[in-house]
Amino acid sequence: MINHTSKQAAQDAIEWALTHGMALKTTPYSAVHTAFSLTPTPISTARYNKLTASVGLLGKLVHLVSEDHGFLSQAIAPITKGDPFFNALLEMHQAIHQTNQQPIQQLSQQEPQSAKRMPLLIMRSDFMDDAALGPKLIEFNGIAAGMGPFGQRIHELHTFLQLQAPEAFNEWSALVSTTTATSASTSASTNAKLVANHALANLAQGIAKATFKIKAEFTAVKPDTSVLAPIDSTTNAPTFLMVVQAGEDNVYDQHLLEHALQAKGIRTIRRTFRELQGKLKTGDNHRLLLDGVGAIDTVYLRAGYQYCDYHANDIISRVCCDALMQTRIFIEKHRVAVNATVSQQLATSKRVQMLLSSMQPAALTRFGLTLDEAIAVKELLGEMIAVTKDSAAIVAKSNNNDWVLKNQGEGGGHCIFGDDILPKLAALKPSEYQAWSLMRRLHPTARATTALTVRKGELHKVDDLISEIGMFTVHIDGKPAITDLNSEQQAYAGYLIRSKSARTTEGGVHSGMGVLDSLVFSG
Repeated sequence: MINHTSKQAAQDAIEWALTHGMALKTTPYSAVHTAFSLTPTPISTARYNKLTASVGLLGKLVHLVSEDHGFLSQAIAPITKGDPFFNALLEMHQAIHQTNQQPIQQLSQQEPQSAKRMPLLIMRSDFMDDAALGPKLIEFNGIAAGMGPFGQRIHELHTFLQLQAPEAFNEWSALVSTTTATSASTSASTNAKLVANHALANLAQGIAKATFKIKAEFTAVKPDTSVLAPIDSTTNAPTFLMVVQAGEDNVYDQHLLEHALQAKGIRTIRRTFRELQGKLKTGDNHRLLLDGVGAIDTVYLRAGYQYCDYHANDIISRVCCDALMQTRIFIEKHRVAVNATVSQQLATSKRVQMLLSSMQPAALTRFGLTLDEAIAVKELLGEMIAVTKDSAAIVAKSNNNDWVLKNQGEGGGHCIFGDDILPKLAALKPSEYQAWSLMRRLHPTARATTALTVRKGELHKVDDLISEIGMFTVHIDGKPAITDLNSEQQAYAGYLIRSKSARTTEGGVHSGMGVLDSLVFSG
C-alpha cells in the first residue's frame, strides 16, 4: 500500500517537473509530466568512473570513422538493397563528399563543390550494465541524441526530493533494505551522494563553443563566451538553427537547451526541413544564410533519422524526399557547425556498430586510436553478428533470450525479442539480411528493492526495475569540447538514465514504458 507521505511527495514531484519543463506536449496548449522514478538507481563509484573515463573514446572513434569516407561507403553499401532509407543516406553522403558522379540532384553553380561544414559530434552512447559482463554498449545515438536536458532535470528533481521529502525518499530508496531498514540506514539514504549531472549545461557549453567558433571565423573577433549576456537584437547575434519534426511533442527538452543557449547570447531558430526548403542561400566565403534570419553558425538536427522527416504533403512523394534531402546536403556544403552530419549518422548506425564490435583492437587502430585506446573501446562493445542464412540455426540452438534482432531504425519499435525472432528471420529475403543484425542480449541486475514510478499522475510499484545508462559526449572537429572543473578539456558531458521493468522490451521515455531516472553512488 502506498501511504499518504509517498503520495504527497509524488504530487510535489509532479508539480516540480511541470514547473521546470520536464514535460511532453499533449495539445497546442497543454502538457503532461514525463514519467519518472521517485528515487535514483545505484551505481558503484568505480563503475561510474570507468564509464565516464572511457566513453569519450567512443566519441573519438565515431568521429574518426565518420571522416573515413571510403570505409563508410564500403560499410553501408551492402545494406542499401534491404534498407531504402540508408540507400538515400549513402547517396547524400556521396553527394556531400563528391564520391559519386551521380548525386541526388545536380548542384547549382553557386553552391560550394565540397563539404565545408565543421563536424559537431553530440553523441549519446547507451549502455546496459550486464550482471556478468558489466556495462556494454547497446547503441550509439548521433542524430536526435536528445533528453540531455531531461537527464539533468531528473537529477535535480531527486535532489529536491532528498531534501524536501526525506521520509518518502528513504522509503523508496534502492540503498535501504525494505526488511532491515533502521534509523541509521535511513539517515544514510537521506545523505546518500547523488551523482551530479550537468548534461544541459555542458551540452549548451559545447554547442556555444562551436557556434562562437564559426561566428569568429566570419567576424575576426573572438567573443568572451564566459559572459552570459542577453541577446541584443540590434547586433548580429551568433545564430543556432534547430531542425525539428513537424508536430513534435517532445519540445520542452528542446526548449530547455534553447533557453540555455539564449542565456549565452545565442539566437535560436526552429525550422522543419520543409520550412527550410528553398530558403537557404550561399553568402560570402561559403556562409550559410537563411531568408528572414541571416547568417547561421550552427545547425543541430533533431530530425532526419527517418524518411517521414523528409516528406512534405504539398510535394509529390519521391520528389519531395529528394528536395528535402537536398536541403540537408546544401547545409553541409557551407561553413557551419553541424550535428549530426550525414557521415556521423552513418558512423553511428547499427551496421557500423556491428562491424566495429567484430574487429579486434589492432584492427580498430586503423581509425587513429592507439592500441591502448582500442583495447578500452573493445571492452565496451557488446557482441553483434550479421544476419545470414545460418542465423536461424544459431538462435534455435540457444535460449530465445540470448539474442536481440535489430534493423537500422532509430527510436522505439526496431528491436525484436524472444519468440518473435525466428519467424522474422524466416520472413526476411536474402537481400535484406545485411540490413539486420543479432546482438547478444544483456541482462542487468534489477534494483534490489521495489521502486516507485510516476506516470500521468499515477503511482506504480515496480519490483524488477532495470536501467539503461546513456552517456553524452561532445567533440568539435574531433576534439573534446567540455571544460571540466579543473579547466581541462574532456568529452563526457552528462548522463541520461531510463529505467523500466525487466518484463518490458520498449524502454523509451517518449515512445515506450521507460521512466526518467538518475544515479546515486552505492559505494
